[in-house]
Amino acid sequence: MSGARQLIISVLITFVIILCGSWGYMVIEGWDFLDSLFMTVTTLTTVGYGEVHELGQSGKIYSIVLIFVGVGYLGYVGATLVQYMIEGRIRVILGRRRLDKKIDRLRNHYIVCGYGRIGRVLCMNLRQKPIDIVVIEKSPDLIPVMEEDKILYLSGDTEEEGILLKAGIMRAKGLIAVLGTDVDNVFLVLTARQLNPKLFIMARAIYKESKSKLLAAGATAVESPYEVGAVSMAHRIIRPTVTSFLDLALTYDRKDIQMEEIPISPSSTLANVMLKNSGIRQEYNLIIIAIKQVDGSMMFNPSFETRLEPGATVIAVGQEQDLLKLEKILYS
Repeated sequence: MSGARQLIISVLITFVIILCGSWGYMVIEGWDFLDSLFMTVTTLTTVGYGEVHELGQSGKIYSIVLIFVGVGYLGYVGATLVQYMIEGRIRVILGRRRLDKKIDRLRNHYIVCGYGRIGRVLCMNLRQKPIDIVVIEKSPDLIPVMEEDKILYLSGDTEEEGILLKAGIMRAKGLIAVLGTDVDNVFLVLTARQLNPKLFIMARAIYKESKSKLLAAGATAVESPYEVGAVSMAHRIIRPTVTSFLDLALTYDRKDIQMEEIPISPSSTLANVMLKNSGIRQEYNLIIIAIKQVDGSMMFNPSFETRLEPGATVIAVGQEQDLLKLEKILYS
């Protein structure tokens, strides 16, 4: 039985004992309810104000029984209440320490600042891949939500450098600013860039005019959910088949088809091998739709004579299990 349920049951039984005790005095001594209730409460709490009325023989015996049963049980209820409060506090402290230890061990993780509607959806999508995430959220109302989602989190204000350092910004791979206002995001980007000049920073912009300010503050990339949503709606009207395909390819819970980007490791057996000799199409049943070269240029529909240069990134489409096999070969 949980501590909370045990405490509730104990309190309910206490009320039952008080009511039964009052009823006993009403029956045995013929007192009214208020006098009987007063006598019961003073007896159970051992306050000792004295008897309301003179007790008869039966009333005295009843009081002795009530003292042994009721006082002992009230002591148990008090101990249960203290235990519940202490254990609850201990659980909070130990839970927070476990979270802090996990955060301290993270390397190359992402820090998501803000766990509102955008932040929560963002984290749910990032967790589809093996990516470590730490959330910073200042609203205490969202702590139960983060605990329910089993997210590593810190409760605090991103205006404080200490909370960013505690989230491991010096060890992080990137930071995502999705706070409630553009002003907060600009200040956050400035602070994060000052702490870690090499950090990848993506920021959300509510207003179009804020994009330049966020980039000037040090953001690596800036996205506007409203613009992205509007463009997506337009594409669904203009190119419904294309958008349907992209929806299928970019949905993680589908197993029949997915689109994935896979970097080419220098130690890969396919490094510097031409596509025609790689066997990707024949052995893995995958389609290479583009290759991002080392210099950042994008090569769409690469020819069969294109070499898989180390440091480049392959964008492939196919089934999940085939993409995982290719990832093991290219990134090994």
